[in-house]
Amino acid sequence: MIDYEKNPWKTIDSKVKYENNWIKVTHNNVITPGNERGIYGTVHYKNWAIGMIPLDENLNTWLVGQYRYPLKQFSWEIPEGGGPLGERALDTAKRELSEEVGLEANKWTFIQKFYLSNSVSDEYGELYIAQDLKEFKNHPDPEEELIVKKLSFHEAYDMVINGEITDSMSVMGILKVKLLLDNNQI
Repeated sequence: MIDYEKNPWKTIDSKVKYENNWIKVTHNNVITPGNERGIYGTVHYKNWAIGMIPLDENLNTWLVGQYRYPLKQFSWEIPEGGGPLGERALDTAKRELSEEVGLEANKWTFIQKFYLSNSVSDEYGELYIAQDLKEFKNHPDPEEELIVKKLSFHEAYDMVINGEITDSMSVMGILKVKLLLDNNQI
């Protein structure tokens, strides 16, 4: 029987290969669970990922569109961003909703924690629903060029189903909210 608490990997040595303000990439020489020598590359994130699905009283939501450099393509997403690991996730969520969309929420509901790519990274994140909204002008970070789109939540859900939204946090968040709505939990 597998002991879920015991780590079957053994690290021989590790060396940081690259580091910047956001990530650290490490090369690890290891002994695998099969008792073979191997290598493992890991990416440590210095911020956590935070996403939110704003919902108004008519079940409208907001998406943020931007060109994503690593993908070399435009992406529709829920409002999301990163915050320092020492900052409360909810504080990060409030800041990102204000900056990206120009919304302030009086009601916040935590809906999901996650690891975005746990086979190679430790990036941790949380998702929230933001409600009881007040609109004002957004103020994105200087390096961001954003398009903000207000639409019905059901249209955003259809965009996920049709493959128009492919960002993992957005897909996860929208599907979770749909499940909660269908079960009258929102």
